[in-house]
Amino acid sequence: MGKILKHLKPHVAAIIGIIAFLLLQAVCDLSLPDYMSNIVNVGIQQNGIENAVPDMIRKSEMDKLTFFMNDADKKLVLDNYTLVEKSNISQEDLDKYSKKYPEIKNNDVYKLNDIEKETTDKLIEAFSKPELMAYTLETKGIAAFQEAGNEGDDQFSKSLAQLPKDTDPFALLAKLPPEQLKAMQSAIDKKFEAMPGSIISQGAVVYVKGEYEALGRDTGKMQSNFILLAGLKMLGVALAGMIAAVLVGLLAARVSAGLGRSLRKNVFENVVNFSNTEFDKFSTSSLITRCTNDIQQVQMFMVMFLRLVFYAPILGIGGFLKAMHTDTSMSWVIGVSVLAILSLVLVMFAVAIPKFRSIQKLIDKLNLVTRESLTGMLVIRAFGTQKKEEEKFEKANSDLTNTNLFVSRIMTAMFPLMMLILNGVTLLIVWVGSHQVDMGNMQVGNMMAFMQYAMQIIFAFLMISMVSITLPRASVSINRIAEVINTKGSILDPKSKKEFNKSLKGKVEFRDVAFKYPGAEDEVLSDISFTANPGETVAFIGSTGSGKSTLINLIPRFYDVTAGQILVDGVDIREVPQKELRERIGYVPQKGILFSGTIESNLKYGLESADEEDLKLAADIAQATEFISEKEDGYKTEIAQGGTNVSGGQKQRLSIARALVKKPEIFIFDDSFSALDYKTDASLRKALKAKTQGVTAMIVAQRISTVMNADKILVLDEGKVVGMGTHRELLANCEVYQQIALSQLSKEELA
Repeated sequence: MGKILKHLKPHVAAIIGIIAFLLLQAVCDLSLPDYMSNIVNVGIQQNGIENAVPDMIRKSEMDKLTFFMNDADKKLVLDNYTLVEKSNISQEDLDKYSKKYPEIKNNDVYKLNDIEKETTDKLIEAFSKPELMAYTLETKGIAAFQEAGNEGDDQFSKSLAQLPKDTDPFALLAKLPPEQLKAMQSAIDKKFEAMPGSIISQGAVVYVKGEYEALGRDTGKMQSNFILLAGLKMLGVALAGMIAAVLVGLLAARVSAGLGRSLRKNVFENVVNFSNTEFDKFSTSSLITRCTNDIQQVQMFMVMFLRLVFYAPILGIGGFLKAMHTDTSMSWVIGVSVLAILSLVLVMFAVAIPKFRSIQKLIDKLNLVTRESLTGMLVIRAFGTQKKEEEKFEKANSDLTNTNLFVSRIMTAMFPLMMLILNGVTLLIVWVGSHQVDMGNMQVGNMMAFMQYAMQIIFAFLMISMVSITLPRASVSINRIAEVINTKGSILDPKSKKEFNKSLKGKVEFRDVAFKYPGAEDEVLSDISFTANPGETVAFIGSTGSGKSTLINLIPRFYDVTAGQILVDGVDIREVPQKELRERIGYVPQKGILFSGTIESNLKYGLESADEEDLKLAADIAQATEFISEKEDGYKTEIAQGGTNVSGGQKQRLSIARALVKKPEIFIFDDSFSALDYKTDASLRKALKAKTQGVTAMIVAQRISTVMNADKILVLDEGKVVGMGTHRELLANCEVYQQIALSQLSKEELA
């Protein structure tokens, strides 16, 4: 991961934005179960009454409640309520209060003052038991005392049993002796201790509802308003979470796309600066895979990483804290579910990760086989080996397919197992929670909220698991990309450059040059010394593998010499920038390479400022004018990728014309006339000699007819110069040249 962090620097602001929006999304997601719990607990079970603290209460009822309170609770309550008497209430207050409580005009009431949450919690504790006691007395009447009396002395129990059923319990309370009242309250307190808190709070809320109805408040409308308002808040929170999720997705996609663009740019720029040494290390198919499929894997991982890796811990930790706040007695359920998921993920990892590591190499192999087959299709058809190539492709394709299928099956099995755990946890929470609700230790809404928090915790682990599963493949891709980016070209520009000698325009000199390929033991070239003066044509000939192409590839620094020096215009080519060196060279490779575009764009490839006259002159010299003029669109004729819509000879002539348009000091022709017939070859060389006066030409050729008119011919054999001179001089004193010449032409033709 650290290998790509530096490529994320331009996206720091976007990443900070992603984290901020993920926090918002997590807060919204973690808030939704609370709203749902409130709708069930308060909106449905408590008729929209949030707690046991009434906004308004009749004075007569307050007197009943305070009778059951100790002195501290009584003082707390009365300090936070204001008495509003019907006899002296102002018309303004009457209009204000009677909108909710129409019966206020017929009653003296206590109104709740503006209080803080901490005070509200204390008032709930002070009101709950007295309200439940008052509700019990109002609903059961004297029977409640008779039940309580059973807990006291026998004489008192007998007295209560003899009272009429319609006896006013509150009137009886006022007449009880202190010791009997104390005994009764003690018995009632014991019953309260055995009661769950939820039973007490709900009983108190029922009392508050009755009091509101007595004051004329529409509790049905109050309940509907509470549910509607809570639902709207829930909808708003869900909408905010959705917007945050959309923005996270958008920013993550932008960061991922930006990272992909940066990686492709870095890979391509580095590859462009590779020498042939580095190209020998990486195959073309592997470089293509690394620049496309590998970067795509990193992009996909980065999207998941930004969207899930930051979000999952926030959701998991937040869900755990919320679940513990909701109910700690079921925390073991979360532990069981997390342990089950981790066990499943570890098993999947052990099986799938080795396969993930091999997928990218298998893609490389498939690309290699495909590329070889497509580029060599004519050879394949000529030798009738289609079946063999099909079998080779089928093996590479099957290996990749089978590995992908194995991984897909693992992933396919993983998600149903995850859902099985998820549903199992849900059932477990319902089973345990329903018993807690039945015993009064938990409310239904709390159980539903706990279930949601448990799901969020499980999903957090599930999201981390999904990222972890893609990590091995992304890690392989990151390493493969980093390998290309971190591979620096072995041919570098000098720190302090020298200037070319302008008086030696086009002079090339080899001084005791030797060369061997990296990692090789034997030298390919050794003791090469010669000079090509401006205006001269120097040709190189020799048997296959004698080092001709290698020698001229040293001039533009496709490779660097391992010993000796190469001087251009009097300066060692290693002491000048590569760009300045190559601007002086017109290079025509052995295999003509054209780029997709037009004939004009290909000819202007080395000199964008070339005008029409320059193009025509170059085409005339390269003997390309005839076939260009035959094209309907002339120089605007489209060239297909790789120049597949022109012949080999036409491709070579256009490559030569491209080098001529550049107007260099030095021409290098690496066996560039091999696809031309003898007549075209002769005409081209004649035109080249006549119209490029003062330019140094270096020609690699296999045909004697191509080199026989050169000013200087170097004969190479096994990497050494075994002959140097003109055609006639070499015929006279170089045995290797004589053998080559006689193998191609008769003595009369040579003479």
